[in-house]
Amino acid sequence: MTGSAHIITAVIGSGVLSLAWAIAQLGWVAGPAVLMAFSFITYFTSTMLADCYRSPDPVTGKRNYTYMEVVRSYLGGRKVQLCGLAQYGNLIGITIGYTITASISMVAVKRSNCFHKNGHNVKCATSNTPFMIVFAIIQIILSQIPNFHNLSWLSILAAVMSFCYASIGVGLSIAKAAGGGEHVRTTLTGVTVGVDVSGAEKIWRTFQAIGDIAFAYAYSTDTLKAGPPSENKAMKRASLVGVSTTTFFYMLCGCVGYAAFGNDAPGNFLTGFGFYEPFWLIDFANVCIAVHLVGAYQVFCQPIFQFVESQSAKRWPDNKFITGEYKIHVPCCGEFSINFLRLVWRTSYVVVTAVVAMIFPFFNDFLGLIGAASFWPLTVYFPIEMHIAQKKIPKFSFTWTWLKILSWACFVVSLVAAAGSVQGLIQSLKDFKPFQAP
Repeated sequence: MTGSAHIITAVIGSGVLSLAWAIAQLGWVAGPAVLMAFSFITYFTSTMLADCYRSPDPVTGKRNYTYMEVVRSYLGGRKVQLCGLAQYGNLIGITIGYTITASISMVAVKRSNCFHKNGHNVKCATSNTPFMIVFAIIQIILSQIPNFHNLSWLSILAAVMSFCYASIGVGLSIAKAAGGGEHVRTTLTGVTVGVDVSGAEKIWRTFQAIGDIAFAYAYSTDTLKAGPPSENKAMKRASLVGVSTTTFFYMLCGCVGYAAFGNDAPGNFLTGFGFYEPFWLIDFANVCIAVHLVGAYQVFCQPIFQFVESQSAKRWPDNKFITGEYKIHVPCCGEFSINFLRLVWRTSYVVVTAVVAMIFPFFNDFLGLIGAASFWPLTVYFPIEMHIAQKKIPKFSFTWTWLKILSWACFVVSLVAAAGSVQGLIQSLKDFKPFQAP
């Protein structure tokens, strides 16, 4: 039960907000089909990963506590470094993406109140930059708390927030679709060439939509206490429940959102101004997004912080700048431990991610790029390669061949999704006006 809950809360995040736009690019046929395909691949490879938790035997072997440890046990060599590169690159990308998303949500609250007060045709242009700075300041403060990952209340709060805003989005979409109102156009193939977009735009947007769906399925496996039942069996059950629940929720968000907005679905249906009223509910949903992302940012950046700090401590154990802890008394809070490496390194990291977010403040394009870059190596390639190594599947056998075909097919999908997202980023940069919310 806890494993299933962790998967659901880890997977359902800000990616859900872009699914209506993604379905609009692909249409009623390809959209749900791509969602189901990603769902099946994610579940299938997660079962392989669950069997690799212990090595070499999935029930009695040595436990591996991190993804890199698993890769080291089964594959070794350069692949361990490639896994680390993919993992930490993905985490860095997600923290930048969360800075962008949180600032857009804070801007949306201000714009929502402006639209309510002055009418829907007013520009209500607001810069994202001040809100990114506010978000970065909050993260700099939170990042200084040692052992932040032990504060479980943060994860619980983030999970509640993610369900709140996703449910509000679905509810508002259902109300809009059921209410009739203005006619929206939906098609079997999504946005129409010559009507909504040019032929080239259709291709690039299709690729980007696939990247957005890949980001929405960014998968995180949990570690479970020893059985019975055995960890791999429990994890497979948890994966089935978690991925099934997530897919149902995604289908609801994507398809209901597309039914509500049609081919004009905004990139983020809570901030791209698909909804204007009730303004207070839009405000509440966007505050939920911002609060969720304050916590989620810390969850994703902590492994990066710990990695750099532990490696530095190993290399320079006698350096007081790296290992020294200094106690200071904080009024009303008691004693607080300060470490100079932690202070300088974590502050620098947050500042750099905020600066990159200011340069590329584009929600859909960035989500698609992160999804494309992380889906194939972490969700497909490594689980399949470790499964082949664990089961000692002979080269060029039937099972080996179709597993390799699946891996290469996903690699091609990731490449085209990355290409679509890079093209989208370039186009967005060309069209970008600094004081207009993307």
